[in-house]
Amino acid sequence: MHFEPITWERLARTLAAHADGLEPADGGAWLRVGVDGAPAARPEEAAAHLAEALRARGRPVLTVSTGGFLRPASLRYEYGKEDPDSYADSWFDTGALWREVFRPLEAGGSGRVLPDLWDPGTDRATRSPYQVLPEGGVLILHGPLLLGQWFPFDLGIHLSLSPGALRRRTEEGERWTLPAFARYEDEVAPAGRADAVVRADDPRRPAWTGLGA
Repeated sequence: MHFEPITWERLARTLAAHADGLEPADGGAWLRVGVDGAPAARPEEAAAHLAEALRARGRPVLTVSTGGFLRPASLRYEYGKEDPDSYADSWFDTGALWREVFRPLEAGGSGRVLPDLWDPGTDRATRSPYQVLPEGGVLILHGPLLLGQWFPFDLGIHLSLSPGALRRRTEEGERWTLPAFARYEDEVAPAGRADAVVRADDPRRPAWTGLGA
């Protein structure tokens, strides 16, 4: 896989221009973009850059983090607080993401998206109000382990880290998650599912494959 140097700003502008030429695969009125990456790759920052570039092109954007769709602690910690298989398989409420984020944006949907559901700090529902994404708008969902869930992304971006960079950039207290990301690479091969792969080993000097990787 060949990577070419790029800045985050130019990457965002290039992806936004590409998104402007896309039609939703289901014939609906909303484009759905996934920014997939381990927390160490800072997918929220890449998503923010892309959202800014899309808004500059006049597109309404709603950015959603999978961190707002964690399951309650009683389910996340059923097998302990540092179980990598639980992190990979049952920490994130994929059913709620389908119900509250993706189905409202299907063809004929309402456009009413719940931006978050659960606050892991209080371990209670956030009770956030629904937000309406106008037709022609773009959803950006960002977070880890996204490309193995069959989410209906019209554009998928994978932020890649080498094993060494992933370990270095993951906080010591979170390194128990590393086997989950190794398993994700082995079982899902996210780089092969993404429309573009961004190597983010050095956050100051990203490189990417271009579109259609």
